Amino acid sequence: MDFTLTDEQRLIVDTVRKFVTAELEPYEDEVERLDDIPAEIADRIRQKAIAAGLYAANMPEELGGGGLDATSMTLVERELGRAGYALQMLVARPSNILQACAGEQRERYLLPTVRGERHDCLAMTEPGAGSDVRSMTTRAEPDGDGYVINGTKHFISHADAADFVILFAATGVDETAQDSGGRRRNPITAFLVDIDTPGLTVTRGSSSVSHRGYHQCELSFTDCRVPAAQRLGEEGRGFDLMGEWLGASRLSVAATSVGRARRVLELATGWAAERSQFGQTIGRFQGVSFQLADMATELEAAELLTMRAAWRHDQGVMTDQDAAMAKLFASEALGRITDRAVQIFGGMGLMAELPIERFWRDARVERIWDGTSEIQRHIISRSLLRPLGS
Repeated sequence: MDFTLTDEQRLIVDTVRKFVTAELEPYEDEVERLDDIPAEIADRIRQKAIAAGLYAANMPEELGGGGLDATSMTLVERELGRAGYALQMLVARPSNILQACAGEQRERYLLPTVRGERHDCLAMTEPGAGSDVRSMTTRAEPDGDGYVINGTKHFISHADAADFVILFAATGVDETAQDSGGRRRNPITAFLVDIDTPGLTVTRGSSSVSHRGYHQCELSFTDCRVPAAQRLGEEGRGFDLMGEWLGASRLSVAATSVGRARRVLELATGWAAERSQFGQTIGRFQGVSFQLADMATELEAAELLTMRAAWRHDQGVMTDQDAAMAKLFASEALGRITDRAVQIFGGMGLMAELPIERFWRDARVERIWDGTSEIQRHIISRSLLRPLGS
């Protein structure tokens, strides 16, 4: 594998880095203070991202997207990761699940989302079904020429800014399929549900310490009727669509973790080179310099795992294990790197006037969403044991 960037990829990295520095970082303190992004700022950033050709870079060119391959897209995600999610998600990367849209769905949902006219959110997690998605209780019951949906989803990121929901709900009962615990594995189906559909209520969830301004919401469905034309893909095949999304999503978390870790390392290194104690800069003390060395080593390892997974994705051979390893190591490395940075900054590392405490808080969620570290370890270990019949 040769990870030397092409001229085009170097241009992509340079363009995104400059955009993040000029258009996203200046608003970080305001977003942190407000726990929100003023509408006029959000609109301005989106329009500038569209003008710069950065919007929907993950979608195929024939759909109006950037058409980037997985390796180039991972570089984009890495650079956007230097900013918090509230701001970087304005440079939208629509869910690749939308490529399953067919017929009228393309004009109503897919293409307007690629153009930046509509915005999606994805609803999978429930109060009683986080990583255990097969236990979801939100149901879509066939009724005439449509479905009636009842249930609750929570921790749905960005739902308060979305125009429609990509919803996963149980449909029917499969009496023959069981999980390892002996429970029936109910078929899951995906739907496209407009936010203003009667019977759907969106409320802001509790405030989170991570990524202020990027809100998580609760979605309540009460006799919410959706036409069959808004079913995404075949009935009962939603789990397959979900699996396609999770691999790309985990690679995205790994890449953004790498980007944020590099920014933290730069800040910690600069502080160690300037901060003086006992007549010399603190970077000269082994207790600090060795921490910087460990941070840099872990960062390089995380980036290599992430780029390897992206490269394998482009070769058509990326496995669930590849994405899980990248997400697991990069997210946990980010946690260790931000923690060491707080230690290097000392008391100032915990003060709100510097961004270090924010990066420290933001890092915590990366080990939870899009599959916890425990789930990633389960995926990796099963890939090792399953071929041996264990």
